[in-house]
Amino acid sequence: MRIFDPHIHMTSRTTDDYEAMHTAGVRALVEPSFWLGQPRTSVASFLDYFDSLLGWEPFRAAQYGIAHHCALALNPKEANDPRCAPVLDELPRYLVKDQVVAVGEIGYDSMTPAEDTALAAQLQLAADHELPALVHTPHRDKQAGLRRTLDVVRESALSPDRVLVDHLNENTVKEAKESGCWLGFSVYPDTKMDEERMVAVLAEYGPERVLVNSAADWGRSDTLKTRRVADALLAAGFTEDDVDRVLWRNPVAFYGLSGRLSLDVTTPDVTHEGNSILRGGE
Repeated sequence: MRIFDPHIHMTSRTTDDYEAMHTAGVRALVEPSFWLGQPRTSVASFLDYFDSLLGWEPFRAAQYGIAHHCALALNPKEANDPRCAPVLDELPRYLVKDQVVAVGEIGYDSMTPAEDTALAAQLQLAADHELPALVHTPHRDKQAGLRRTLDVVRESALSPDRVLVDHLNENTVKEAKESGCWLGFSVYPDTKMDEERMVAVLAEYGPERVLVNSAADWGRSDTLKTRRVADALLAAGFTEDDVDRVLWRNPVAFYGLSGRLSLDVTTPDVTHEGNSILRGGE
């Protein structure tokens, strides 16, 4: 079984997670930029973070046979902090990098005017750089958040078929599907979706343009949720082709819109900029 996790935050995970993911069948992933938990106080901290997503994390992933790409953006939560907003001016020089396959994650957290501005600006950046966009729908007031998101997408220069609307659930999937966007579902241990609910959604709406991710981060989450969904789908009677479509071909098709997706993993050098993932060795 081959698996592509289209939304996972490996910066907050260990090399043990990479090893377990490879054993479970994960061969590719996309890491969107997100809020790190501790508020950032300057644009410089964003740039260091972007550099790590373009260098250190691909190096770590390659150690375990996983192709690593990223999506870069000013995330919705920090779009409300005036100290962070100037990162929008820095993004263009990062969005031309080969490892960047989307602008994201962008969207809404609290649905503020500042978030409106950041979302519209970054959809324009995606259009300007011919990249797809990964859009985060809010965890609170989800229906209103989805509708506000879709309104901004319709007003933008980016076609809906180049937008992945993430963190969907049973209450938002129908409207998102009708919009022409790609459909993203995050599967979590306690919140968001779970395996059984994901099986029910796929049974009702089908596998077209559906992407399933773990969204694993520094909270209670599970880097193997994609594999658990795959197993649940097979147990429910879905075919291996259905599973391959949702867990591999769909994310390949979406991020392939960037023209930059490369699924080949080359043997990495022993170190990255002089640093190794080993400790205590030569």
